[in-house]
Amino acid sequence: MKKTTAAIGAALLALSAQSAFAQSSVTLYGLVDTAIRYQTNANAANDGLVEMREGAITPSRWGLKGSEDLGGGLAAVFKLENQFNLWNGKLSNTTNTLFQRNAYVGLSSQQYGTLTFGRQQTPFFEEMGNTFDPLTVADYWQDSWAYNPVGPFLFTNSSAKYTNTIGGLHVEAMYGFGGVAGSTGENSMYGLTASYTFGPVAALVGWQQNDVAGKKFNLANVGLVYSVTPAVRLLAGWLHSQDNSGTVDQAELQTGSLPTSAVSPNRIDDNFYVGTTWQATAPLAITLAGYYGHARNASLGNGSLGNGINYSATLLAEYSLSKRTEVYGTVDFTRGTGAYTIDYPGRNNQTGVAIGLRNLF
Repeated sequence: MKKTTAAIGAALLALSAQSAFAQSSVTLYGLVDTAIRYQTNANAANDGLVEMREGAITPSRWGLKGSEDLGGGLAAVFKLENQFNLWNGKLSNTTNTLFQRNAYVGLSSQQYGTLTFGRQQTPFFEEMGNTFDPLTVADYWQDSWAYNPVGPFLFTNSSAKYTNTIGGLHVEAMYGFGGVAGSTGENSMYGLTASYTFGPVAALVGWQQNDVAGKKFNLANVGLVYSVTPAVRLLAGWLHSQDNSGTVDQAELQTGSLPTSAVSPNRIDDNFYVGTTWQATAPLAITLAGYYGHARNASLGNGSLGNGINYSATLLAEYSLSKRTEVYGTVDFTRGTGAYTIDYPGRNNQTGVAIGLRNLF
């Protein structure tokens, strides 16, 4: 009898464990992507450069994400996401951050939205990287310079983030705790985006403020996507930033550029973009994007301040070999004048050509 009771108990325990596991899930995911790229005017001697580096629009990454059903439409969620260089196996940052892209835990409600805590992508980066930028905030300087003003502020440590979708309205709000004794505002961050989808049109507005040792960086942006057909999309947007911290002058410099002798106490940038994505055939997708930027009161590199203009164009073609693997090629051109000339190692224009291979898992 005791053996029978023990056997029944063990069976019930096993069924209970199976039920608990059935209500939870953990997924390992990621992508590996690298490209061979040729670029003109890559140093002060205006030499060309051939190198292997990250993909044109997607850096390599892997992550773990999971959820546990708590009942009543409520779930516990988490995400850990790493970013690395495929060609040398190293972390793709110099701060020794293992989970550079995301490291958070939170609660998700089917009715009330999701609240998460940790290191997270900002609402601005979520919206631009997923929907509103033609190149999903690309990786090469020549493709992503327009986002360099906000580049140091695309991720936030020690943050609380809320997201929710109500009908066609999607909202995201974030607050980053500064962690400075005696000052709740110093080194803090807050950001908000609201996007609305109505038929073929999606529109975005956003605001973000970062405190850097008591000095402010502010960003306002709007974006628009129009789906002409299921295969063709048109995109446009505007980013306006004001930086009192001197961060942007340093962030705009690309590899090989000389450091500036002074930074602006009040740099203002207005960056515009237009683009289109076209699913030409089932395996072939083509993207064309153009960016234009006007900087005011920016560092000229010699201790004085002035204005500058930068513009670029990029053509990207992606060909799917399967649902998970694709090859791609890209051509880009960029040129700067005025304050932007200090951001170039040599001549104030560059042309790049790259071919790459991407696999998702």
